[in-house]
Amino acid sequence: MHRTVRGMPAAMVVALSAGLLTATAPAAHAATGATLPFTSVEAEAATTTGTKIGPDYTQGTLASEASGREAVRLTSGQRIEFTVPRAANAVNVSYSVPDGQSGTLDVYVNGQKITKTLAVTSKYSYIDTGWIPGARTHHFFDNARLLLGQNVQAGDKIAFQSTGTQVTVDVADFEQVDAAATQPAGSVSVTSKGADPSGNGDSTQAFRDAISAAQGGVVWIPPGDYRLTSSLSGVQNVTLQGAGSWYSVVHTSRFIDQSSSSGGVHIKDFAVIGEVTERIDSNPDNFVNGSLGPNSSVSGMWIQHLKVGLWLMGDNDNLVVENNRILDTTADGLNLNGSARGVRVRNNFLRNQGDDSLAMWSLYSADTDSSFENNTISQPNLANGIAIYGGTGIAVRNNLVADTNALGSGIAISNQKFLDPFSPLAGTITVDGNTLVRTGAMNPNWNHPMGALRVDSYDSAVNATVNITDTTVTDSPYSAFEFVSGGGHGYPAGNITVSGATVRNTGTVVVQAETQGAAKFSDVQATGVGAAGIYNCPYPSGSGTFTLTDGGGNSGWSSTWADCSTWPQPGQGNPDPDPNRNLAKGRPATATGSQDVYTPGKAVDGDANSYWESTNNAFPQSWTVDLGSPQTVRRLVLKLPPSSAWGARTQTITVLGSTDGSTFSTVVGSTGYRFDPATGNTATVSLPSTAGLRYLRLTVSANTGWPAGQFSEVEAYPTP
Repeated sequence: MHRTVRGMPAAMVVALSAGLLTATAPAAHAATGATLPFTSVEAEAATTTGTKIGPDYTQGTLASEASGREAVRLTSGQRIEFTVPRAANAVNVSYSVPDGQSGTLDVYVNGQKITKTLAVTSKYSYIDTGWIPGARTHHFFDNARLLLGQNVQAGDKIAFQSTGTQVTVDVADFEQVDAAATQPAGSVSVTSKGADPSGNGDSTQAFRDAISAAQGGVVWIPPGDYRLTSSLSGVQNVTLQGAGSWYSVVHTSRFIDQSSSSGGVHIKDFAVIGEVTERIDSNPDNFVNGSLGPNSSVSGMWIQHLKVGLWLMGDNDNLVVENNRILDTTADGLNLNGSARGVRVRNNFLRNQGDDSLAMWSLYSADTDSSFENNTISQPNLANGIAIYGGTGIAVRNNLVADTNALGSGIAISNQKFLDPFSPLAGTITVDGNTLVRTGAMNPNWNHPMGALRVDSYDSAVNATVNITDTTVTDSPYSAFEFVSGGGHGYPAGNITVSGATVRNTGTVVVQAETQGAAKFSDVQATGVGAAGIYNCPYPSGSGTFTLTDGGGNSGWSSTWADCSTWPQPGQGNPDPDPNRNLAKGRPATATGSQDVYTPGKAVDGDANSYWESTNNAFPQSWTVDLGSPQTVRRLVLKLPPSSAWGARTQTITVLGSTDGSTFSTVVGSTGYRFDPATGNTATVSLPSTAGLRYLRLTVSANTGWPAGQFSEVEAYPTP
């Protein structure tokens, strides 16, 4: 959908198998996600004569859209060789070729070239969506699959060699595909109604006739390629079943398009592969557009080269979408576009979406009691991995999201409405057990980043109860948790709890708070924090503060970014906001004695005309300032009032320092310093490196102009 945004100022092997993500670098970590029938191996972990590209997180670069943000580029004659991780007879390769080009990869098994080749093309890539603010040309990668015609075992070698076209290989999925299923008894085959399994003829009417004949039963789609030239409608009370998604393939860009259905539709075990090469939001170029009706299901499907996998409107109560692969869509993978009740989307694999991979958008009426569970999502390249836009009683559980790109977080919980009428977040929103890897991105419209997990009061306050539990955030390029009012209105985001989170190697901060509101954090443990623990700077400025309540058990992120005028950069550390600032100004000051109203604080109030004066006729006298934390002080500027009424004088001063306020040591020994109104009535004291000095003490033992110690300002600077 059209996203409107605010105008705010180590090689790795990844195996996505049985819900596990393992890596050789950084350290391996367990993950949730889908139980998958294939194992993925990153190209950068393979043996190659090509060139590795990345890592890169810059919008618009090829590596930034790659899995793991790295890939391998092959020129003509170069090859990449994978070690097969498991028994397999099929492979799917994620790749990219330059715009306007197509070609093939030769395939080798254990050094022997096989007769089959892998076709590669840029036809479905390089998408432009100029109407979306912040978008650039994107969607660089595509997927191509091949049945090898033989079995290979773990440890065998499969190589791909470029035959003339430059090909960038990202990842290879190895799979043992079961034999084709046989026709269920009593089913109606589409071929019996005239469907052409060669793909040459138009099988649209044959599919319609089979659906009509099989009401209450099964439509069988035998192995073959079937071409449909228009969408199906009036689909209800029927099962559409294929021999398996590698065998039964329907070629169409619009499979089912209907606004309503009495339900009972079950779609399973075949592929729908489209010819969508651009994104036109007014076109229903989707696998399912509209409604399947209540108590329906979609399972075991391979859905590719469409605008959207499933754009669901109307009555889809109790729909189950499970065990599917949705690849290379120019927009969303699946969107519950309002009115969804009791929908379960689980155990699906999604890669290379051009918008949100999975979304619920409560337009017209609220999505309620629906969930995204145990899904694996990789490389959405223009929005979020999972987005919840409004709704009541929504759950996002045990998903694995990796490698989001521009304009997106791993998970977004948001009141961004896009259109009216919209139902904001309500009830309890459960975000539990999710793993986010390299998620979050720089938002070019905001000129600052989006966190791995974002709660966004974009168009209205977040008043729902949002429970975020047992989250793992790994290698986020920027922040882990973001709380923001993305429309720039400063609406509050409250009633939020974050508990049981593990944050590893976040680029900037753990918490990025930019709006008013509150959240309670418990058992959030962070390591490898790039800049500071917390960024807490409201937008718009002065709109209210975000309150972080410490529920206990938190570690590794207690520091706060010090300067709201700058954005922390990945790995930067918390910078000194002004290396030339006066460290003593406004700090608490004490003295051994004071005369009348000339109290110790007058020497740090920023006013050169007010001053501290010690008890008279009682040398030595001392004045002490607490700098608040250990500081490196290299220079003192001592002042008396600049008025010529103050005659020239010399004060004998010893400079001492302390880390605890009790034990002081000499920093600069007793020295006479000349103060003269003709030269500004100031004196400068150079200090050696004094790292760790928190308390600064000046002891005055003599004054040729008055029988007391006197300072109108004591300024302490970290620079010589």
